[in-house]
Amino acid sequence: MKAKVHVTLKSGVLDPQGKAVGHALTALGFDGVLGVRQGKYIELDIAETDPVKAKPLVEDMCRKLLANTVIENFAIDLEG
Repeated sequence: MKAKVHVTLKSGVLDPQGKAVGHALTALGFDGVLGVRQGKYIELDIAETDPVKAKPLVEDMCRKLLANTVIENFAIDLEG
């Protein structure tokens, strides 16, 4: 089974990388960009095939390593 994890900063947490990307886009002539938030995308191939068992397993991985839950949120999509 493939697990796709999206990690994003929580609302209100400063995002200096997003700010830098926003400034760079403006410098390149993309004037319509009003804000940028940057995150992480992680794909995991896991042996578990039951989505009911896989989701808590991946959630545990996120809480223990993949996301800093103090400042980040995560969302999980499971495929096949």
